[in-house]
Amino acid sequence: MKKLMMATAACALAAGSAFAGGHAKEVKLGIMVGFTGPIESLAEPMAKAAELAMAEVTASGMLLDSATVTPMRADTGCIDNGASTSGAERLIGDGINGLVGGDCSGVTGAILQNVAIPNGMVMISPSATSPGLSTVQDNDLFFRTAPSDAREGQVMAEVLKDRGIKSIALTYTNNDYGKGLADAIKTSFEAVGGEVTIVTSHEDGKGDYSAEVGALAAAGGDILVVAGYLDQGGLGIIQSALDTGAWDTFGLPGGMIGDALPKNVGPDLDGSFGQIAGSAGEGVEKLKALTSDFDITSPYAPEAYDAAALFMLAMQKANSTDPAEYGKFIMDVANAPGEKIYPGELAKGLEIIKNGGDVDYVGGSAVELIGPGESAGTYREIEVKGGENTTVRMR
Repeated sequence: MKKLMMATAACALAAGSAFAGGHAKEVKLGIMVGFTGPIESLAEPMAKAAELAMAEVTASGMLLDSATVTPMRADTGCIDNGASTSGAERLIGDGINGLVGGDCSGVTGAILQNVAIPNGMVMISPSATSPGLSTVQDNDLFFRTAPSDAREGQVMAEVLKDRGIKSIALTYTNNDYGKGLADAIKTSFEAVGGEVTIVTSHEDGKGDYSAEVGALAAAGGDILVVAGYLDQGGLGIIQSALDTGAWDTFGLPGGMIGDALPKNVGPDLDGSFGQIAGSAGEGVEKLKALTSDFDITSPYAPEAYDAAALFMLAMQKANSTDPAEYGKFIMDVANAPGEKIYPGELAKGLEIIKNGGDVDYVGGSAVELIGPGESAGTYREIEVKGGENTTVRMR
């Protein structure tokens, strides 16, 4: 489990000795997200956001010896451990210096254990949220710009209570992410006096979810909370529940938030609500100003931009592209003390570090890494209105 690390004089001297041999004209950063699979509608904005940060740094000429930063993509399928492991091995073979990813929690754990740890490769995930990743023995190689689902469970309990929901039925996608999130929601909702009538898993990729919905409906509940994926099983559960009239309002945790869900379900989803990691304020506004080519505020896209940025700032701090050298500086550049750095200001941050100063990277997702190197976590409370996900408040 990682400890909060601040750069010391000894670390600085060690990094300085690596300066000459640690630089490269090309820095390669892998991007591993589910371009196929149950969250594929979220993957492209995440990848493009990470690549935007890389392009920004390349254009600045401020990273190390005016290095260019090259993105290298691989598909996790979100839930395919075998493909994820082989994809990560290919990226290692291609000489990556760091890995933005994985995306879904199960494949992230598989990549970490099977590839990253044996090869000493640093990973920063923008979206893997399983509480189990907080305590994994990772040799200080794993970080995430997304908060743990332990925090999301607390937030969802607050949202449900504030909306007067007294009982819920709860279904989750049958993997590490779904089980961890469901446990967190159940524990937190019961702690505030709510009733959970049933907790049951569902599989992704099925054509018919009537049996699952039948069991959920028999247990009852004011609403159905679906801790699943918006492009596969979670969508199927909601459509089946609407078709049978079992529920007309749904609780939507992070894996269910995205433009594709209201688009695919239609007006019947209006009134459903949930939450997803995200922030508001100066960082988000500066992020929006960077591009109109894609939705850079799509779920987990700000976190992906920030993950890539942390790699490059840490490399500058270490004067090295070697994960063994720069990994110890990720917590340092992510937290105070130092000058706050926002999206579009990566050149400024790199220059401050080059001149011996400190930075406190805020980014687009209000980065603050705590404990085991994960985001402290702020959330957008979402309600579907007029076929769109609308942010109603921050939590």
